Amino acid sequence: MRSPFSHTHHELTVFAPDLDPQNTALQRITDQYQGLDSNGQRVFLPRNELSEAIARCLMAELATTWQPDEEGKMFGILLTEKAGNYWVLKAFSGLWRGQTVWPGWVPPVPGREKIALAEQETLQQLDKIKAQLFDLAHSSIDKKYQILDQVFQAQAAEINHQLRQRKQERQQLRQQLEGELLNNQLDPLLTFLTHQSQQDGLRKRHWKQERDTQLKPLLQQCQQQQTQQHNLKQQRKQLSQQLTEQFHAAYSLTNFTGRSASLRSLLDQVSTGTGECCAPKLLHYAATNGFKPLSMAEFWWGTETNDKISGNFYGACAERCQPLMGFMLSGLGDDFSVKTINQTQENFHYLSAINLKILYEDERLIAVDKPSGLLSVPGRSVSNQISVVTILQAQRSCQLWPIHRLDQDTSGILVLVKDLACYQFYQQQFATKQVKKRYEALLSRSITYRRGFIDLPLAADLNCRPYQTVDWQRGKPSLTQYEVLTVTAEQTRIAFYPQTGRTHQLRVHAAHAQGLNTSIIGDRLYGQTSGERLMLHAQRLELPTANGDQLLTIISPCPF
Repeated sequence: MRSPFSHTHHELTVFAPDLDPQNTALQRITDQYQGLDSNGQRVFLPRNELSEAIARCLMAELATTWQPDEEGKMFGILLTEKAGNYWVLKAFSGLWRGQTVWPGWVPPVPGREKIALAEQETLQQLDKIKAQLFDLAHSSIDKKYQILDQVFQAQAAEINHQLRQRKQERQQLRQQLEGELLNNQLDPLLTFLTHQSQQDGLRKRHWKQERDTQLKPLLQQCQQQQTQQHNLKQQRKQLSQQLTEQFHAAYSLTNFTGRSASLRSLLDQVSTGTGECCAPKLLHYAATNGFKPLSMAEFWWGTETNDKISGNFYGACAERCQPLMGFMLSGLGDDFSVKTINQTQENFHYLSAINLKILYEDERLIAVDKPSGLLSVPGRSVSNQISVVTILQAQRSCQLWPIHRLDQDTSGILVLVKDLACYQFYQQQFATKQVKKRYEALLSRSITYRRGFIDLPLAADLNCRPYQTVDWQRGKPSLTQYEVLTVTAEQTRIAFYPQTGRTHQLRVHAAHAQGLNTSIIGDRLYGQTSGERLMLHAQRLELPTANGDQLLTIISPCPF
């Protein structure tokens, strides 16, 4: 999914949620990062409605690629200004998918490379300790002891039961004999009962000796293993702490006064992971690359924890980030955010000012009539940020997923869904060709063909993007059915029924010599003609409803 988050940073002109220039929506702070600088002055950076709207766009992108088994993680965006343009930086905390560096994301704070060799050696030692702990945890000695101990516990229960029963029988017999016999007759019998009691005690002592003979050696071995485990865990802890100390001595953070300092010099106690969270990474990158922060938003995405919910916004973590905020924000001033936003507010394009025609909507799906010239999803530059997705998400404060795309210059039906499960359902419907599309177009000259199919494989022109080219070796299968509607001396009105959905498919199939050999009017890429707009319109769409039990037909009258 293409979005404004495809590269390291991007100019930003939109995502503001309010229309009235006098309204203070951009100043409404939902949270803030704050601290005291070296002079004891309060410095802060807000999280406001604007940065949250930008962050929700990143959430929408993550949702389309997130793996079910991925662990949850903090992500963040920083809205900045540089040389009169607006840029969005994005970052993640720690490791993501086993790596600290990903193209298009703010890199880690410098310093790790200084201790690369020590880190490698320490990690090897930690792996060795991990293997030893695994072997000890799955040792047969411990299992053998547990099994044998359970056997002896069962035997002990049975012996104790028998001995109690025999003791009770002897007590009852004594009471009976004492009431019936004289002393000279009773004494031998009582002596016999006493002897039985002694024999029972001797039997139990012999059993205990046998038990101890078998269990004690195993118990000693288990205790030795426990000591080994404890020592290994202590060694592991010391190695981890040592590596962490090396990291924190090497990590150097820079603030907006230009001052740099190591984590160790900034904090008395440094927690594991300090300096690897989103906020320090974003602020350090901004400070060292000349970006002026306007607002920031961090959110949790993925598997939820006891205190983190996917999609929720959170401030600086108390242990790792908050103690750094005073230093990191130094140089911004205590009221720069409100002043900067007030000064630049007129430069933002307010999304809610764009009125998109809704063709159909239910609880899970929305179809709009996209005008020519508007992107389906955000692009990569300052001029390509306004899109159907960003407009609707800002106006409705919710995430939306487009289930297909229209070229920027193409008008007509664009369908978006309101939940990821619905998005996945429609991706399957497109893959199995359950969605039918009809386009209308005006060709730049008359043609004699009335109907037919165009079968030309398409591939990206690697030397001249975004052009697509017919390529019989590496091109993807591309099939278009067409039907001529009307013909004049100068142009042809035609209906296209694409059977596949390749980029620029209809435009290339129309213009190519092996296709119709006639470009669509207004096609700036593949045609020789000019016009106010590309005369291509997505006019009709047939697709199953989200529950799959009915067929939904959406129609947008052709505007030309």
